[in-house]
Amino acid sequence: MAATHIFDAPPDGVAADWTMPQNWAAFTAEQHATWRTMFDQQSQALDGYACRSFLEGLDMLRQLNPGVPDFAELNALLKPASGWEVVAVPGWIPNQPFFEHLANKRFPAANFVRPPAQIAYSEEPDMFHDIFGHVPVLADPAFSDFLVAYGQAGLRAEKLGASDYLGRLWLYTVEFGLVVEDGELRAFGGGLMSSFAETLSALTSPEPRRIWLDIERVMRTRYNFDEFQRVYFVVESFEQLLCATEETDFASIYRKITGEPALEPGDACRGDVAYEGRLPPARPGPANGEAAR
Repeated sequence: MAATHIFDAPPDGVAADWTMPQNWAAFTAEQHATWRTMFDQQSQALDGYACRSFLEGLDMLRQLNPGVPDFAELNALLKPASGWEVVAVPGWIPNQPFFEHLANKRFPAANFVRPPAQIAYSEEPDMFHDIFGHVPVLADPAFSDFLVAYGQAGLRAEKLGASDYLGRLWLYTVEFGLVVEDGELRAFGGGLMSSFAETLSALTSPEPRRIWLDIERVMRTRYNFDEFQRVYFVVESFEQLLCATEETDFASIYRKITGEPALEPGDACRGDVAYEGRLPPARPGPANGEAAR
């Protein structure tokens, strides 16, 4: 099975919601070997760098037969533990079905495995990125609720023409987010989990900026596709990430930043609070104590 690209409409064999049969039996011995190599390398390297929820969730993947995971076998473990199920998709899919899947606890996973030559870096997110990078954290209740809330927010953003802003929140949290655990900085984003080199850079290099999460700031910030990020956003916990999402009036942010110039990766911004190994200053909550939807 080879990598695919965005289509205007679901191709043959793909349903209207962009899901498809995994056809697990079609994966080759080489693809199974590639998966085992990547799994062994990444799972051993990430101990001490990945967040606790990821490492605990990784034990679920270890229960599967070695090689490319059979989604039916995976879902038999994942759904009772988290309420989520993995669905196969051909690659990148449009925003609307992507958000609908998340809002209904279906995690889309690309139905192809990168070639051996791209073990260190895949040109586009493949099944290893989607399954190894993201699935282990789905069993964390707060992170699970955040993804559902994100999917619901995405459906609203589509109607407002603001999906690009919300996409930046995804990239800087779900893909490249950092979290504080027991006073230590740990990685949780799937883009980091599937790339140990960037995980190491994100946590230890003096070059990137690490700042506390501010949703408006995130939505104004571009990101890099083909190089390590120059700025990483830090959350106190997944509960704080969920709370920030539920209490933020996304629509008002979209209106505020529409027409404003985007920040380039690594730019300093007035109001940034750098992570310096301690919790950030307390932030006031909504005046009425309720989510500002």
